[in-house]
Amino acid sequence: MSSSYLKDNAPIDPVILEEAAEWLMRLSAGSITDQDHIQWQHWRAKSTEHERAWNRAERLLGKLGNIPHSLAMPALDRPANPQRRAALGRLATILTVAPVAWLVWQLNETQGWTADYRSSIGERRSLAMEDGTQLTLNSDTAIDVQFDDFERLIVLRHGEILTQTAPDTHSPTRPFRINTAQGQMEALGTRFNVRGESSQTRLAVLEGAVKVTTAASNGDDSIIVNAGQSLDFSAHTVGKLKVADSTLTTWTQGMLVADAMRLDAFIDELSRYHRGFIRIEPALAGLRISGAFPVDDTPRVLSMLASTYSLKVTTHMNGYWVLLAAA
Repeated sequence: MSSSYLKDNAPIDPVILEEAAEWLMRLSAGSITDQDHIQWQHWRAKSTEHERAWNRAERLLGKLGNIPHSLAMPALDRPANPQRRAALGRLATILTVAPVAWLVWQLNETQGWTADYRSSIGERRSLAMEDGTQLTLNSDTAIDVQFDDFERLIVLRHGEILTQTAPDTHSPTRPFRINTAQGQMEALGTRFNVRGESSQTRLAVLEGAVKVTTAASNGDDSIIVNAGQSLDFSAHTVGKLKVADSTLTTWTQGMLVADAMRLDAFIDELSRYHRGFIRIEPALAGLRISGAFPVDDTPRVLSMLASTYSLKVTTHMNGYWVLLAAA
């Protein structure tokens, strides 16, 4: 065992580890100011042990992508909040026994880990169902597959899927359905895209038609969405039918296409493919962005934005935390 390994994994003062946990939570909350950044750099420079504590945290974040929500969310509360203090203590303990305990925690905390099929952040995955239906999972997506003698059901836990249904050879034929927290979509011989969000489901039909029934409906109230149409709906309400965006499925080719899109909306979309946090100065939120951008290469996208729109890109923690500001 090398001396460098022993040095990197030698015990670190628990007080310093808790301070490192504090900075991790503050950075993950995304509310860091320029003054906070200066203070963070000063903290790291205090001693070799401070730097080791931060390097350990940085390595873990680089491997695992983010802090579990049960730890990060209390960072938004006041310092005296007991939940926040408890979260800090837990995170400091995880750093003490890194990396195995952190990995176990991450596996337990990650929504969708127990799903039948899932894709990680930045990954796209193609699946062939037993009936011949083709599914494409976008970044950070989790689904369950429940095929029986009565129906072919996909439960979208979170994320986005493109579905090309196949004729059912089972007798009697079974309906093909996708369920989200907001309702159910039944394919009527079709190719369609479904995106499940926390408060709504976004459906776009490319071929055929889809019958939509909200979760709060008794099953009698449904709406048919035809090819070329899109529909957003919640558990209780249904939006207006709209013309489907022709660039909606460019994600399957690894592209994010923007046409005069607000920068804040663009960054929200790009963040779906990035392990970490991307923040922008509030004054830049309304900047309009156009172009085609490769979602598999965040540094390249940021470089394109910087050169085209005169922006300054600042990265920390090996690219985990990114800030966009006016140049």
